[in-house]
Amino acid sequence: MNVRTRFAPSPTGYLHIGGARTALFSWAYARKHCGQFILRIEDTDLERSTKESIKIILEGMSWLGLDYDEGPYYQMERLQRYQEVAQQLLENDQAYYCYASKEELEEMREQQLAAGLKPRYDGRWRDSKQTPPKGVKPVIRFKNPLTGYVNFDDLIKGKISVANSELDDLVLIRSDGVPTYNFSVILDDLDMNITHVIRGDDHVNNTPRQINILKALDAPLPEYAHVPMILGANGERLSKRHGAVSVTQYRDDGYLPEALINYLARLGWSHGDEEIFSCEQLIEWFDLTSISRSPAKFNPEKLHWLNQQYLKKADNGRLAELVIPYLQKDGCDVIKGPDLSKVIDLLKERVYTIEELADAAVFFFRPLEPADELKMQFFTVDNKPILLDLMERLKQVQDWQKDTIQQVIKIIVKEHGVKFPMVAMPVRVMVTGETHTPSIDSVLELLGCEETLRRMNTQMKYFPNT
Repeated sequence: MNVRTRFAPSPTGYLHIGGARTALFSWAYARKHCGQFILRIEDTDLERSTKESIKIILEGMSWLGLDYDEGPYYQMERLQRYQEVAQQLLENDQAYYCYASKEELEEMREQQLAAGLKPRYDGRWRDSKQTPPKGVKPVIRFKNPLTGYVNFDDLIKGKISVANSELDDLVLIRSDGVPTYNFSVILDDLDMNITHVIRGDDHVNNTPRQINILKALDAPLPEYAHVPMILGANGERLSKRHGAVSVTQYRDDGYLPEALINYLARLGWSHGDEEIFSCEQLIEWFDLTSISRSPAKFNPEKLHWLNQQYLKKADNGRLAELVIPYLQKDGCDVIKGPDLSKVIDLLKERVYTIEELADAAVFFFRPLEPADELKMQFFTVDNKPILLDLMERLKQVQDWQKDTIQQVIKIIVKEHGVKFPMVAMPVRVMVTGETHTPSIDSVLELLGCEETLRRMNTQMKYFPNT
C-alpha cells in the first residue's frame, strides 16, 4: 500500500504546539513508509479564516522542516465538488433538506436539556411531507442510520464502537452553500487518496459520523489514529502561559527547529529510553503503536534543556547567522567586533537559547557600563595600583593569546601578593560590565589588546584616588 498522510490545519490562528506535533507524526509516518505527506488548508470557516494565518502556518512548517509532497490544497477551491456529492446523496435519499430555523433549533435544545436529554437534532425534516417555508434557505443534512453500530480499530486507541442511535443527522452543507467540517474532510481525504488519518483525539467523536458518510458513498475507509492531547505541566489544558504559543514564537525566542522537533516527537511517543535523536532517526524508529494513549504533559524546562544540548553541537557559523539579528537589534555593530564565530564558540555552552546567546555576546560588540554597585564593590583604592600595573604589562604583550594573558595576570597577582579574583574580577567588570562571563583570559583574547586597554582606561576614572 502506498501510504498517504495529511495535515489539515484551519487558518483561524497560528500553528501551535499541538498542531505541529500532529503534523510531525503524520510527516514521520509518511516518510517512514516512503509515502506522501499532503498539506491541506481547511478554510471553510469564512468568518475566522485569514491569509495571515495561512502565512504563519506555512512559515512554521517550513521552519520545522516539515516538507510536504502535495499542496497546499484549499477547501474553498473545491466547493463545487462538495455540492455535487451532496446532490448525489439527496438523489439517493441519503440526505435531505432541513428548513429548521435557528430559533427552532435553540428551542429544541432547551427542551432537551430541561428534560435531561443529550441535545441533538430531532430529525423533524428527515421524512417530512410538509411544504417548505417560503424564503428560508435550507441546510442539507445526512440521513444517519438509525440502528446498528459504527465499529473501527483506531491505530492508537484500539477498538471503538458507537451506536448509531447516539448520532443525529449532521449538516453536510450550510444554507450559504459552504460544507461543514465533517463533510468536506471526508471528501478531501477520499479524493486525495489519504490512507492514514492521523489527527488529535478531539476529533475521535467525529469519526463515526464520517465513516457513515463514506459508507453511504460506498467509499473505502482510511485507517484512523487519534493522538492524545497535550496538557500543561499542571495537568490542565495547554494554555499560552504553559507553552501553547505559535511555533514561530519559539523560533523568535531562540529555539532551534531540530530541538523543537525532537521535543515534540517525545511528547507522547518514545523509542526506548532515547531522549536526543535526529530527524533521520525519528523516521527510522517511528511507529504509531508506540504513541501513548494518555495525554502528554508539556514541560518548558525540558525543552529548554534539550535546546541547550543542540546549541552545544551546532555549527558556530550557523549560530552566528542566527545571532546577528538579535545583536543588531541591540545596537551592536558586528563587523567592528571580534570574530563572531569565535565568540559563539566561547559562549554557547553557557546558554539555552539563541536569544540568550546574543545577550551574552553583546559586551563583545559594545561596552556595557557597570552598575554602580559593581563599581563600589570592585573599583577600590587597594586594587587601583594593581590594575594600573596590569595595564602597563598588557601593553607590552606581543603574542596576544589567552595563555600569555593569563600568565601576565598571574605575575601581577604574585608580585602584589593578592589572590587571583582581586585582579580578575575588577578587570571583568571593567571590560564587560558584568561579573559572570567566561574565563577572563579568553574574553580579553577575543576583545583584543587595544579594545581591552581602552575599556579599562575608560573605567579608571571611577576608581577613588589614593
